[in-house]
Amino acid sequence: MIALSLGRLAAAAGARLDQVTDPDALVTGPFSFDSREVAAGGLFACLPGSTADGHDFAAQAVSAGAVAVLATRPVDGVPALIVPDVLVAMAAIATQIAAAYTGVVIGLTGSAGKTTTKDILRAILALDGKTVATEKSFNNELGFPVTVSRVESGTGYLVLEMGARGPGHIAALCQVAPPTIATVLGIGSAHIGEFGSREAIAAAKSEIVQALPPLGMAVLNADDPLVMAMADQTEAGVMTFGTSPGSTVRATDIQVDAQGRPGFVLLHREESGTVQLRVHGRHNVTNALAAAATALAAGVPFATVLAGLEAAEIVSGDRMQVSTRADGVTVINDTFNASPEAMLAAIDALEDIAGAGRRRIAVIGEMAELGDQAETWHATVADRLTASGTDHLVTVGGNHAVALAETAREAGISAEHAETGQSVAEQANKVLRPDDVLLIKGSNALGLGAVARKLAAMTTA
Repeated sequence: MIALSLGRLAAAAGARLDQVTDPDALVTGPFSFDSREVAAGGLFACLPGSTADGHDFAAQAVSAGAVAVLATRPVDGVPALIVPDVLVAMAAIATQIAAAYTGVVIGLTGSAGKTTTKDILRAILALDGKTVATEKSFNNELGFPVTVSRVESGTGYLVLEMGARGPGHIAALCQVAPPTIATVLGIGSAHIGEFGSREAIAAAKSEIVQALPPLGMAVLNADDPLVMAMADQTEAGVMTFGTSPGSTVRATDIQVDAQGRPGFVLLHREESGTVQLRVHGRHNVTNALAAAATALAAGVPFATVLAGLEAAEIVSGDRMQVSTRADGVTVINDTFNASPEAMLAAIDALEDIAGAGRRRIAVIGEMAELGDQAETWHATVADRLTASGTDHLVTVGGNHAVALAETAREAGISAEHAETGQSVAEQANKVLRPDDVLLIKGSNALGLGAVARKLAAMTTA
């Protein structure tokens, strides 16, 4: 963290100092809200949880190295900044930190692929300078200030993933740490049940480009008309990426290897170079292009961008993680989330990796937050499974998952629904044969990540 005194942080948050003996004591570490992960010199946020209250761990946090705690009430023997609302205070302090930061602030949003793009972009930027980026998918009003608090005076790049569950969410995040570069990946159907339409989702995402200064840069997906329309909503410069002719940063000659890892030729102005990604799934070409364009917009040399693309790995977990068991079964774990577009992309990866000679098995979780489009999207997934030649399907979840299995059976796919209480991993493993390819895809709420990890450790009977 950029070192700031307790007194200055208290002023930023409108806090009252309690049991603080030295207002000039410096906070040099980031926020933490888990007492088991307290950073030395940091500030512990006493947040209420579903099963515990952070105030009960305040003393433990200070013993572990926190300079003070951010709290709504005094805690005996603990130096504290007392505020009405801890989350609001965290945002206010993060705003102060961002104002003191002199590096490049990059905002990143889109309906799908944000975290993967962030991981790829971090790999590129780290070759050019010290980089802080959102951990995992901590892209909301809690994770955002935590990420901002991790910057230091020598940090060259701050990459902030921004999520939205309604209008105004991204605008609020941009007020905390205004981006100088804003990247928009694409507008899909994730959370469409809450927003009502893709156009409403686009309006919410466009808040990130509206927050740019005139000398900033909007990095937009040329293959998505709803994203490209955002070029008219900013006075900043515009850089585009995609496969469309005329894209500022473009991929041509796209191919995938036997593990579903894409390679392509990257073009930018008069420069070009071949790229072989380590990440799996042809849909990650778009994410790689977004990362490349963002890095180039930040002034990273083209050769460094190429090197970063080839070195990049997805480190955030449960996203296109491909492993092969001792019996030759290849397991594709893509269980962190499941928007309709991401679901279809994962099925494409299953088809690519299986190739012509291997059986294709899928464990598919019900897709949530789709509103009145849920039935249509689940039917679309059934059609794609059929077209991909899926041999067996196990569905997980409620009524839409049951209907998905029924639709697949009607199309000729062997399909079953995992009933409540059954072990999904054991149910799926019963149908596996050596050298099969198995896709596990679903939203994080269904707990399919644990199922995928269990399946990856099993063997066929």
